[in-house]
Parts: sequence; C-alpha cells; structure tokens
Amino acid sequence: MSEGRKSIVAIVVFYVVAILLRFLTNKTQLLSGLDSGFIKTILQGAGPAIGALFVFILFKVPVVMTLKGNFRNILIPFSIYWLLPIAVITSASYLTKGTFPILLILSILIYGLLEEIGWRGFLRQQLKPLPKFLGILVLTVMWFVWHLNFDMSTSNLIFFMILLFGTWGIGLVADRTNSLLAVSAFHSLNNFFSDMNSLKLIILIVLMTTWVLSIVFRARLERRQPIDRD
Repeated sequence: MSEGRKSIVAIVVFYVVAILLRFLTNKTQLLSGLDSGFIKTILQGAGPAIGALFVFILFKVPVVMTLKGNFRNILIPFSIYWLLPIAVITSASYLTKGTFPILLILSILIYGLLEEIGWRGFLRQQLKPLPKFLGILVLTVMWFVWHLNFDMSTSNLIFFMILLFGTWGIGLVADRTNSLLAVSAFHSLNNFFSDMNSLKLIILIVLMTTWVLSIVFRARLERRQPIDRD
C-alpha cells in the first residue's frame, strides 16, 4: 500500500472510530448509568484519542506530537499550560463562590487533551500535504461534524467559525511547541469560558497573554542560541 493510500485509509478508520464513539457517548443512553460526571465528561471526548491510538498501532503511523513536545522537561509545559489555569481558575472560584472546582477543571483539560490527540496529534499531521488553508478547512469541517450538532442556527455558525479560528490558532501552537499539553490547554479555553462575564474575561486575557508571551519569548531564545554558541 502506498503512503498516500495508507494515510487516507488511516484517516477514514480514525474518523469512523471517533464518530462512532461520539454518537454512543453523546446520543445514546450508554453512559446514563454513570454517577460520576468527571468520568462521563472524559468518555464523551475520548473518541478522537481512541481512534488515533487505534491507527497509530494498526497502520504504524509515526507519533509526532507528545505531552512534553520540544520542551526540555515535561514539567515546563505542565506548569505553564495546566497548573497555571488550575491555580488561577480555582483561586478565582474560591474568592467569588467559596468553591474549589478542581475536578471540573481537570475534566475539561483531560477532555481537551483526548480531543487533541486525535485532531492535532494525528489528523493535522496527515493533512499537512494539502495546501495550508485547505488542510485547516478540512480539519475544521471534520471537527465540526464530530460534534454531531447540525442545527441550522446562528449560534452553530458562530461555533463553526470558532472552530475554524481554533484550528488555525491551535495549529500554530502545535508548530511552536509540539506539545499535546499546550494545544489541549488552548483547546480547553472555549470550554472554560463558554459563558462569559467580566471576571472570566480577565482570567481569559491573563491566560492567553501568559501563554502567547511564553511562546514568543521561547521562540526568540531559540533564535539566539545558535549565535550564542558561535
């Protein structure tokens, strides 16, 4: 089997598994017996990860992105992209509501990670031979359809545009960091702040600013390193 044909078959198998599991966990009563909202949330987003892991093994597709990415130590992306939002959001929640929603935050981050193993960890790599915008568009459409929400409404159109912008933006993060922890954090912002108020807007700006500056600063350091060694 040629590499091109192998890639197409792998994408089809990945997507069938992802869609099937999404349907079973979100459109049927399969998870109705689960009392844990934490586990239920994770299972609802597991389809892309399971589909990707399946084709990684079945078709021996090389794994490009990892949790650590191109950081020297996994603690660096874990601290910046996971511990920081956990600390900021739980602190704000405690000060305003007296609650520590750590399990909720973890479920959102893990949910985003499971999606990103599929969308950026596998599918984006397979679509790279396409022209850049076409690859972004194809991934966006497949990501949108996976949600199994086909209402012809303004909110759904806005959601599609958010996914289109997210596909482009998270793709840039993937290129810069190669870290699943990083892309899953950016992915999770939409779920963290689905309903916005002034406090959430401030938290969103703080997190986005910190993350973007860390990526820019790191890129500048990498450009300077060859000069420093000469």
